Order: sequence, then structure tokens, then C-alpha cells
Amino acid sequence: MPVITKITQQKKDIERYNIFLDEKYAFSVHESVLVKFGLSKGMSLEDWSIDEMVYEDEIRKAFNRALHYLGFRMRSEFEVKKKLLELGYGEAIVLEALVKLKNLGFLNDETYSEALLQTRKNSSSKGPKAIQQEMQKKGVGKELQLKVLESYSEDEQLEIATKLAEKTAHANRSAVPAQLKQKIQNALLRKGYSFELIKQALANVNFDREEDEWTVITDSIGEKAWRRFSPKLSGRDLRDKVKQAMYQKGIPFDRINQFIDKKENEEDGE
Repeated sequence: MPVITKITQQKKDIERYNIFLDEKYAFSVHESVLVKFGLSKGMSLEDWSIDEMVYEDEIRKAFNRALHYLGFRMRSEFEVKKKLLELGYGEAIVLEALVKLKNLGFLNDETYSEALLQTRKNSSSKGPKAIQQEMQKKGVGKELQLKVLESYSEDEQLEIATKLAEKTAHANRSAVPAQLKQKIQNALLRKGYSFELIKQALANVNFDREEDEWTVITDSIGEKAWRRFSPKLSGRDLRDKVKQAMYQKGIPFDRINQFIDKKENEEDGE
């Protein structure tokens, strides 16, 4: 059987030690493996014990790589497993490393999912559907997804969705109410809210416009449509095209007619 003739500490990584068998370098191990197997100069090693040490050391390496990966932010078990496999560690070694991580509290999908929920709803105003989709991508089990999302009440969803809707409405005062409602609905759908909750959120937003605001909106949309069609059309054809374009933008018929009458009077007066 080979005999340990020398054990030296590595200079670049003081937690690792080089093992020499019969005066020749054989392998290196983490200090925890050194202690676990009680390695010392003069000890005889059987082949199976060497394999066991190397295997244990690979688990320690994978464990440490996972800790480094987790040091940047919280991650799911699926993410860590995928990363370790990509780094070239074998399936068995990765599974052993994951067990150690979970036992020591470094890896917990429930804690991860709860943190993800809080982050996404508070910083991104996301609804439950979008958050659940993200959990799914991170490999969180369906049962755990639903359990964690139970804490996201409809009242809280409505509060967050309404704030987002009001913010969008305030930033788009020059938009036609009908178009603005559609814009907010589409945004909330992308955020992961249900149609029913979006309906409630929209009901909480004031889309009314003052008379002077309606005038500015109508004139802006009307002028664009008039400039677009007037070079090629005139008379009834021009009126019909402009009416159609303004109606599609959400301008009420009475305001459309007022605008067209004004434009025709302006042209008659030239």
C-alpha cells in the first residue's frame, strides 16, 4: 500500500493540502477532508480510501463553488444545481453538495420564493401570475409556488395595481381616456394581474378630462390626421378619413365634428 511521505499546505489556497505518496505528489484535499480522514505522514492508504477521499474532496469543491455563486444573491436549488453541472461536477457530487447546502441553511426554496415574491411586488409592482412564472423558471415546485403566493392577498394586489395605474394615468394626461385605459390594462396584464383585478384597479382611477384638456387633445390628434390626408383628399372624402382616424384614437363624435367644422371654417376664410 502507498504511504504518505509528505503533506504540504498550498500557498495560493491555505485551506488545501498536497498529499505525497511514496515521495511523489498524488492529490490535494481540503483541510476538512484532511481532518475527517486523519491524514498524517507515515499513514498507509488503500486504493479505495484514496478514491473516497478524492470523492469527498470533490463534494467540498462543489460546495465551495456553490457558496461563491450564492454570495451574489439568493438562488433556487434548481439554479445552483444547474450551475454546478455546467462547471463540470458529476450528478452524484452535485446532489451531495446540495444536501450539505440545505442542511446548513444556505439553500431553501421556500425562503428563496418568499424573498422573490417580496422583491418583485415591491420593486417591480408585479402581479401573482408573473411572479409564479418566474418561480416556475427557477425550478420551484408548483405546490410551493401556490403556498408562497397565498400570502399575496387580493387587497394588496389591488393596492399595488391601482398605484401603478394612477402613476401611468398621471404621466399621460395628454392621452385620450379610452386609449389610456387600454394602455394601463395591457401594462397590468404584462405585470401578471388578472382581468378582474385590472377592472377593479381601473375603476379606482380618474380618467376625466377638463374642457381645456379635451381641446388640446382633440386639436393635436385632429391636426395630425388633417395634415396626413389633406394633401390627397378634399371635401367629404377628407372629412370621412379624418373622422375615422380621430374616432380610432378615442375622440368622441361631438368633438370630432366640432374640430372638422372649425377646420373647414378656417379654410373657407382663407
